[in-house]
Amino acid sequence: MKNFIEIISKPDNVAIVIMIIMVLFFTILAFYYAISGDRRRSRKIDQPTSPEQKADGEDKIHSWPYLVRIEFLVAIIVIVLLNIWSVVLDAPLEEFASETRTPNPAKAPWYFLGLQEMLVYFDPWIAGVVLPTLIIVGLCIIPYIDINPKGNGYYTWRERKFAISIYSFGFLALWIALIVIGVFMRGPGWVWFWPWQEWDPHIVTSEINVDLSQIFGIDARSFAGSVIGGLVTLGYFAVGIIIPYIYSQKRGGKFLKELGPIRYLIVAGLLLIMIGLPIKIFLRLIFHIKYIWVTPWFNI
Repeated sequence: MKNFIEIISKPDNVAIVIMIIMVLFFTILAFYYAISGDRRRSRKIDQPTSPEQKADGEDKIHSWPYLVRIEFLVAIIVIVLLNIWSVVLDAPLEEFASETRTPNPAKAPWYFLGLQEMLVYFDPWIAGVVLPTLIIVGLCIIPYIDINPKGNGYYTWRERKFAISIYSFGFLALWIALIVIGVFMRGPGWVWFWPWQEWDPHIVTSEINVDLSQIFGIDARSFAGSVIGGLVTLGYFAVGIIIPYIYSQKRGGKFLKELGPIRYLIVAGLLLIMIGLPIKIFLRLIFHIKYIWVTPWFNI
């Protein structure tokens, strides 16, 4: 653990540690407000307010001075903390770059470490171009595929379970988790080190990674190997789209009718891609499977 303490106390990583703590704190706080808001609305349903109380707006608070005052105090506190931070910790400046001496491990800035970690499990074209593009496109189309009008302007969990669960999974379990792995778990040579292990720059690892079809003795770059990989990949998406559709139809199909076929395919496709990321990580780390589908143009 001594090595791990040295890692988290480096000036480079102090900001990342603070970011992780703040993300967890505000996530817990948001869920607390959401559950508390649901309880208050449940009590109001049990005890409905009179028209006079609704007209007076007793359940509302003005932004001025209540919200603005809090924001002003938070801004002052942040400025003070940043000044103290800049005095106590030296800037993490290193020597000039030299082509004869490269850092080991060579890591991207912390906000790109998630992408660098994905390069371990996916083809560079997919990890560096396709997945980041899908993240941006997925965030952009949320207002167009979201059919639930509830939860606007107030905290709620009960009315937005699906949206909150998916976003929390994508942001916390995928993006933040990959950054944590890249910062604290990846050492020299981009080798995985647990927190209790010391980073050895001379360590030699002998991982034998195989493609999926090679498990059955078939070359992944042959026609048969491509067919096997394609069937497994397309079957994953087909099953992932059909099973929720059948399940929804048995429960009345109201959600699918409101969503429509086009939006359903978009939501299901993006969700399956999100779930596929931890599945691929699991297959690589546990079973040493490098690629599932190998083609002359791309590898999955």
